[in-house]
Amino acid sequence: MFSRITIRTAMAMAAFAGIGAAVAPGGAIGNELGIPGTFSTNVSLATDYVYRGISQTDEEPAVQGGLDWEHETGLYLGIWASNIDLNDDDEAHVEIDYYGGWRPTYEGVTFDLGFIYYDYPGASNSLDYEFWELKAGASYDFQFMTAGASLNWSPSFFGDVDDAWYFLGDVTVPLPYKFELSGHIGHQWFDDNGKSGLPDYLDWSIGISRPIEGIFDIGLTYYDTDLKNSECNDICDARVVLAISRSF
Repeated sequence: MFSRITIRTAMAMAAFAGIGAAVAPGGAIGNELGIPGTFSTNVSLATDYVYRGISQTDEEPAVQGGLDWEHETGLYLGIWASNIDLNDDDEAHVEIDYYGGWRPTYEGVTFDLGFIYYDYPGASNSLDYEFWELKAGASYDFQFMTAGASLNWSPSFFGDVDDAWYFLGDVTVPLPYKFELSGHIGHQWFDDNGKSGLPDYLDWSIGISRPIEGIFDIGLTYYDTDLKNSECNDICDARVVLAISRSF
């Protein structure tokens, strides 16, 4: 089942897990090295990797992990990785995301101004997979739920598609017995649909999750889009994804 996961991906996930084991609450590793702020890591195993409603692993399982740093001023940096399968004759096996930004809080509203760089090691430069996004968002905790929205913009999207925009809204609702309900809706649109090979489209999801004995989290999420299967090679239809994760 996991034969498509490369050695590089497995090593990266093991490294993240090892760092996580070394990070005590409060980001002790940063203090020991004299680095201000706190560090945290996460690892997860999922039955699929869905990005904006579209599978990135050809509907196969994914092993994922990340390392984050955050400062009390709201500055943050991070790196995250996952195995992928884009049906491109095995050009790319791994996606690595580098991100950072600033999350100030004012009058209870948390703003998020940041960037994301998507890297696909091993893919030919002629494919133009790598791309940048800038984002601006805000969220608010209403006690009974947390709601947020953000706008992402790329001047040269995946595959050198020119300008692309993505607007999303998210809500998270705490439930009894430590369960948590989450909902998402997003709209992706492109400056040049001919280059993207896709029409502008909507994606949405709803999920439920719960921590298990304080050791790991388990979640079940339903994803769907308004794309036709013929428009996305049958990897954007409705699906349910099971994920098990742990944060350190």
